[in-house]
Amino acid sequence: MPESSLPTTYFNDVYRANDDPWSFKTSPYEQAKYEATLSALPRERYMNAFEIGCSIGVLSERLAQRCDHLLAVDASELPLQEARKRLAPYPQVTVSQLSIPSEFPNDQFDLILLSEVGYYLVLDDLQRTRQQMLDHLRAEGQLLLVHWTPFVPDYPLTGDQVHEQFMEISGEGKPLTHLLGQRTDKYRLDLFQKQ
Repeated sequence: MPESSLPTTYFNDVYRANDDPWSFKTSPYEQAKYEATLSALPRERYMNAFEIGCSIGVLSERLAQRCDHLLAVDASELPLQEARKRLAPYPQVTVSQLSIPSEFPNDQFDLILLSEVGYYLVLDDLQRTRQQMLDHLRAEGQLLLVHWTPFVPDYPLTGDQVHEQFMEISGEGKPLTHLLGQRTDKYRLDLFQKQ
């Protein structure tokens, strides 16, 4: 397993080789996961949402329809070119190049979505990101995590290791309440709410 978080250059290389490397536009697996992701959100609308790792903006487009404002970011500029085109019809969406945890927006959100990103970080960086999310989540704001669970040798963490970091700070007297947990054979979804 890598000993440092995957750098932006890793993602640049992936997108140079293929402009839709995970088949976000065409994969039945991704479409079913997007349905589950959106269905897990209990509120019809969110005032200010933050999507970490938006890639080419396929999920962002669907999420945008439920947000008064959505900030969609990715570590690599390459997929954001397509994301900007896809999201151009949605004036409430801002698309930016940003790499967590070294960069984090100075805003308060009522929804933060971390989907298929957490396992690119080493544990220290994930814990730093977790604290940033808490600091920038409004009271009763929601945090949705969705991650692939099979082991990937390139990635510093597994999806389960990412989610367990958030389960550790949920419960009685802790900053998060765990609202929903779902598992399939390939991914895990957990929804939390800030106390």
